[in-house]
Amino acid sequence: MAKEHSGSPKLLHLELKKRRLTSVLGVSALCVVFYILGAWHNASSSSNPPAAALSKTGCPTATSSSSSSSAAAAEVSLDFAAHHMVVINETAAASAAGEFPACDMSLSEYTPCQDPKRSRKFERRMLIYRERHCPEEEERLRCLIPAPPRYKKPFRWPESRDYAWYDNIPHRELSIEKAVQNWIQVDGDRFRFPGGGTMFPRGADAYIDDIAALIPLASGSIRTALDTGCGVASWGAYLLKRNILAMSFAPRDTHEAQVQFALERGVPAMIGIMASQRLPYPTRAFDMAHCSRCLIPWFEYEGLYLMEVDRVLRPGGYWILSGPPIRWRKYHKGWERTPEDLHHEQDKIEALARRLCWTKVVEKDDLAVWQKPLTHLLCNSSNSPPFCSSDADADAAWYRKMEKCITPLPEEGRGELERWPERSKAVPPRVVRGAVAGVTAEGFLEDGRRWAERVAYYQRLAPALAEGRYRNVMDMNAGLGGFAAALAALPVWVMNVVPAGGAEVADTLGAVFERGFIGTYQDWCEAFSTYPRTYDLLHAHRLFSLYLHRCEMSEILLEMDRMLRPEGAVVVRDEVAVLVKVQGMAEKMRWRTQIFDHETGPFNPEKILVAVKTYWTGGAARDPLKQ
Repeated sequence: MAKEHSGSPKLLHLELKKRRLTSVLGVSALCVVFYILGAWHNASSSSNPPAAALSKTGCPTATSSSSSSSAAAAEVSLDFAAHHMVVINETAAASAAGEFPACDMSLSEYTPCQDPKRSRKFERRMLIYRERHCPEEEERLRCLIPAPPRYKKPFRWPESRDYAWYDNIPHRELSIEKAVQNWIQVDGDRFRFPGGGTMFPRGADAYIDDIAALIPLASGSIRTALDTGCGVASWGAYLLKRNILAMSFAPRDTHEAQVQFALERGVPAMIGIMASQRLPYPTRAFDMAHCSRCLIPWFEYEGLYLMEVDRVLRPGGYWILSGPPIRWRKYHKGWERTPEDLHHEQDKIEALARRLCWTKVVEKDDLAVWQKPLTHLLCNSSNSPPFCSSDADADAAWYRKMEKCITPLPEEGRGELERWPERSKAVPPRVVRGAVAGVTAEGFLEDGRRWAERVAYYQRLAPALAEGRYRNVMDMNAGLGGFAAALAALPVWVMNVVPAGGAEVADTLGAVFERGFIGTYQDWCEAFSTYPRTYDLLHAHRLFSLYLHRCEMSEILLEMDRMLRPEGAVVVRDEVAVLVKVQGMAEKMRWRTQIFDHETGPFNPEKILVAVKTYWTGGAARDPLKQ
């Protein structure tokens, strides 16, 4: 018998309302179920990403040139998961607008902020013309720096310490000019680095043994070192096997490409000079500083340069000097200087060191060693330079003039550093003192755990990272150095960069050095102080979000391309909206890209873009990818 319906309009309205509510709830439930199933499916596929993403890039053989680059580039294939289909379409639309052109081959070694042509416009006093002088916005290049026509993937570490391909750095000048000093030799199609230097003709290893007989290099208390006027950085290269990490620097000068040689060898280095600006490092950064005939006039300008070494040297740190005027009685004829002149120079250096309250540890043969005091309270010098007026500005080192004053040591809570390798995971004294804004000891330890998880995930995305394919790594927004710490067991070194030029980023670089790592300040609206093709892997954590309203995204990406070696990799972590823009521009630069989910899964709004710079060279082929 059919159900009898009431004729009441009110009851009918209630019945229809119930049905609509039931339908809405049912549809909503189905949407939630299908969304969860789709997310689970995508997470499964992205948890096992194509292992070939960063390992299939083929290295051209010794006879390869730009004509073979298209074949090498074609091997790079980064497939996208289904939930990035929108990204693919937007990237395809952006690529249709045209790629960045290749620069002229004459710019193959272009260093924007150390361009010799631009430097001629600046005064020669104090070598100011050799400092950073970056191009104005209208002068900046909007093209891709080409590799030499027969460019080859560098030797892997540790073989790269001793060899480099001639075609990658075709400069014979140093092999001729420094022939008797064993800096570098031409050996067929490659350079060989015997490990020699101006003041260590027996080789850097023997020279370091001499230093080790004077100060405790093997104790783990000396981890970070500064090499001023480094040449091809053989001193830093041979310190690495003793777990000492040196920041080597030299100007771009008549000794063509010395820093480029160092980086090609897989040794930390950057273009730099002691002139009028502070070195781009924080106070108390280095355990040891070294000058081997670096030609720095230490006693001039009222001792300005040695005061700058004092600023960046940690309490109890060592300063090592070899070359003029040390052992002047033996070498004065070879140096073409009179004994009286050299003797007077050494007296002035000795007096300056006493004014800084340094203690002379020893002078033996070609070496002299001084030590910085643990505290200035023990300083009894009556004619010491004044203390710098503001301790708050002691770490400020980006375009900051050197000062003729002593940077005071924090007398309370200075904190002792752990020995290496415990030092890498210990809470830095700056964090303990609360000197790093917004960072507590607990936050530091959590940061370390977080980066260990992230790097483990990177190794699944990019197997080449763990296979030793990369050597020179840069973290472009380093924070507390957690990325470098997580890579410490791999055969890599990391240049930890803390962005300068804005108040948005806490100054963490001092804490990075206290962990036993190296780095520098840098404003990414300008070019970095390095040659093209000197880094294998670039890592950028929220860098583009940080610079979103400071300069053009394309400017930063073009600089990354300049620094990156052919077949090098880039890892960018950021919000997906930012990564879409990065990806669109990256593929105009002949990079192959793929976006992956966050290590915690697809619901995290932060994603990870992995890119490979394809192999192409200058010369005959302007656009080898389209041949």
